[in-house]
Amino acid sequence: MPTISWFYGISIRMFFNDHAPPHFHAYYGGNQALVSIATGQIFRGTLPLKQRRLVEQWALRYNESLMVAWSLASADEPFERIPGLDADND
Repeated sequence: MPTISWFYGISIRMFFNDHAPPHFHAYYGGNQALVSIATGQIFRGTLPLKQRRLVEQWALRYNESLMVAWSLASADEPFERIPGLDADND
């Protein structure tokens, strides 16, 4: 499962050929969550509140890039890394 992004100690990963709905896996410390690409909301697992908000913000900001990555990963194709929130200069 490749790491697609890393920011503020949060690892974002996506499986190749994973099950629907389109989602990614977020890891922080000992916590893991599955996050919907469409909404940025956790649908399985948990993250601390601060990290949950950061992941949601990131998912909504990079929604289009995440959908492209999901489409590629679903077809077992390589995909690009996505910048983390700490890489932003705005």
